[in-house]
Amino acid sequence: MPHLPPRRGLLAVAALAGTLLALPAAAADAVLNLYSARHYQTDEALYSDFTKRTGIRINRIEAGDEALLERLRNEGRNTPADVLLLVDAARLWRAQIDGMFQPVRSQTLESRIPAHLRGKDDGQGAEWFAFSTRARVIVYNKASVSPDQVRNYADLASPTLKGKVCTRSGTHPYMLSLIGAMSEHLGEAKAESWARGVVANFARSPRGGDTDQIKAVATGECGVALTNTYYLVRMMRSEAAADKDAVAKIGMVWPDQQTWGTHVNVSGGGVMRNAPNRAAAVKFLEYLASDSAQAYLADGNNEWPAVPSAPMNNPVLSSLGQFKADTLPIGSVGRAQVTAAKIIDRAGWR
Repeated sequence: MPHLPPRRGLLAVAALAGTLLALPAAAADAVLNLYSARHYQTDEALYSDFTKRTGIRINRIEAGDEALLERLRNEGRNTPADVLLLVDAARLWRAQIDGMFQPVRSQTLESRIPAHLRGKDDGQGAEWFAFSTRARVIVYNKASVSPDQVRNYADLASPTLKGKVCTRSGTHPYMLSLIGAMSEHLGEAKAESWARGVVANFARSPRGGDTDQIKAVATGECGVALTNTYYLVRMMRSEAAADKDAVAKIGMVWPDQQTWGTHVNVSGGGVMRNAPNRAAAVKFLEYLASDSAQAYLADGNNEWPAVPSAPMNNPVLSSLGQFKADTLPIGSVGRAQVTAAKIIDRAGWR
């Protein structure tokens, strides 16, 4: 090995040291650790596209929302997670108040994601962002219920629907978010009165998921029910004869078009407070707000883009038509789940 003069030798060592010090940062930027409650196969294309565009490899853990939140609580500051994706405003709010997210200031996110679809912002940036939306609509049996009977969520408590209303459990986050939104609009006392009226109209005890509610309306077991739109569109796109038959027997209403608008829930996420790969995490959130990612979300799981200008190519979803969406800040909807939980307890919505 040739001998280097002292000064050149020091420079070479310094350069080598600088290279070695830079390696962890470069390696960190090439990896993203994602914890996701989105369990949709169509998201595979989303993740592959991100890696292709950025070179950042995604390590992914998928589980239910509550399972992920519990895992993160157990991992604490030592969690490897960079980004957490959840599928309900109430769950996003829970992660927020548990201190799991860090503020993100991004011109891309702030210009593309509407303010009411962002989480807590204390001036340092939002702690989480919605990337897709779904509406909670009323479906009715065409043979037994008129759409004029269910123009508003309030109508579900009308005595004219005695013995005709079906819902999933009031403790489910989708229901907590809707009931929380009702309490934000009406106040706790009036929201509880409404909830008691809905319970009085139950055709059966709450059970099953949204797809089960749709099928129960189609069979006539229920006259009306609540569902998130993507469950309905999934059945509308299905080639199964039973699904086609069920869809033919039901109608759908956008509730509260003359007042505050139809309740909208979200799928969203944020950067973890102790994210080891923060730069990659912010890039991923900015990617989710891009036109291409928004199209994947809309087309793959029958959700609407959170970005108003994003293109969409889902004819069946588009066939539902335009509607007025509730613009109540989604963060306040999540926060209102505490009130909603009290309401369902007192009303017996179990």
